[in-house]
Amino acid sequence: MRKMPLLAAAILVGATLSVPKFAFAIEGANPAPPPSSGTQQGTPSPKKKKKQKSSQEFLNEWHKAYALVYDKHDYEGGIAVLRAMGYDDNADVATLIGYASRKLGRYDDAKVWYERALAADPNHAQTWSYYGMWQAEQGNILKAKDDLEKVRSICGTECREYTALKEAIDGTVTY
Repeated sequence: MRKMPLLAAAILVGATLSVPKFAFAIEGANPAPPPSSGTQQGTPSPKKKKKQKSSQEFLNEWHKAYALVYDKHDYEGGIAVLRAMGYDDNADVATLIGYASRKLGRYDDAKVWYERALAADPNHAQTWSYYGMWQAEQGNILKAKDDLEKVRSICGTECREYTALKEAIDGTVTY
């Protein structure tokens, strides 16, 4: 009987520690920081090599770019910050560059970035969702529905990525 409060406390602590990671993954505002293995992920500028960024530096730059793209609709500025980060092969970075490119009407660029993101993480639900929106905007509804099915297989029908793409395919929202 004395073990029950201890077990309950352990479950509560475990649940509390796991919630922020789950919320960040759904929100998309906090990507996984790059590995700190000593090699930089992505493609640094050929003219000058950048030193490895700390996770905090990566997140600070990410949040700056995220705010430019989603809050201020400064897609050019957001792309510039993202490219300067030097993590072009990070799925979150490539997806946001693809999104900003699509919003600028640069559909060929957006496609390249979405495919780059999927090469880095084939199960990146947000990329599949945005790529499906790209497909729908191109008039390829059947391919957008294929992408919707991929999103469903990754995160189900209740996740933000699924509902946003479904609404775009149904024509109830433009994204």
